[in-house]
Amino acid sequence: MEKQEISRDTIAAAYNRIRPHVRKTPVIDCAGADFGIDAGQLTFKLEHLQHAGSFKTRGAFANLMLRDVPRAGVAAASGGNHGAAVAYAASKLARKATIFVPKISSPAKIQRIRDFGADLVIEGERYVDALAKCEAHTKKTGALGIHAFDQPETLIGQGTVGLELEAQAPKIDTLLVAVGGGGLIGGIAAWYEGRIRIVGVEPAASNALFAALAAQAPVDVEVSGLAADSLGARKVGNLMFPLARAYVEQVVLVGDDAIRAAQSMLWQGMRQVLEPGGAAAFAALLSGAYRPAKGEKVGVLLCGANTTAVDFGK
Repeated sequence: MEKQEISRDTIAAAYNRIRPHVRKTPVIDCAGADFGIDAGQLTFKLEHLQHAGSFKTRGAFANLMLRDVPRAGVAAASGGNHGAAVAYAASKLARKATIFVPKISSPAKIQRIRDFGADLVIEGERYVDALAKCEAHTKKTGALGIHAFDQPETLIGQGTVGLELEAQAPKIDTLLVAVGGGGLIGGIAAWYEGRIRIVGVEPAASNALFAALAAQAPVDVEVSGLAADSLGARKVGNLMFPLARAYVEQVVLVGDDAIRAAQSMLWQGMRQVLEPGGAAAFAALLSGAYRPAKGEKVGVLLCGANTTAVDFGK
């Protein structure tokens, strides 16, 4: 099969294929003042309500439906969300899936993968360790590897978030997007092609895109912090980097305290439960890492909800 181009045309075509299997997640308009933020209108895209709890489900279905899947099935390395998404998509399409996760993956994400019926391997301290085990498995078995962010179909699938959002909120000026390996922001950037301002948000302790843009190439960074299981890529993908360099206006950094505060505010103000990485984009506004201009219409992508942070037994 020919290598897919990452473009508006391929994103639109992929959306037509995966649409029966993914949720069109809603948007909510709020006033910045509702959260104590010096900002006008905020538009939240509630992608954390996607099947399997994150945007990753879009890329998972794109891979399974646009690529040839062998009898050995598929395999993926993940901090948790990508693995849950691949396991979910494989279960819906009756494909075998083997998921490799590092020991830092949250119990909530590990349980989701198990619930979707995939074979689960917990190996290594970080994502890069799980990836090495996954690559060895695909070589041995012939299973199709589905990379979490550096695969054309993954970026194309994640780009469908932008396609939906543009139709739902055509007047936003700026979109804040959390960044790990860059599949989400790369796909969205490919969809918008500079028509709005795209701002990446990374944890200060896991800042692969910030470092890559400074070095003018993907580079290795140290990874730690509260959101490391979802935003802790050691290096951004080679496929997303040209898209980021062309269409991402800036990257801002947020600390763990800001992410915790964003999780708390989203629960208090909207009754939305977000994992740390899923709340990172909002943390940029809440902390002042990103300050909108007067009258600027800002979109905030809430992208992951696989957490046990809320105790409903109390």
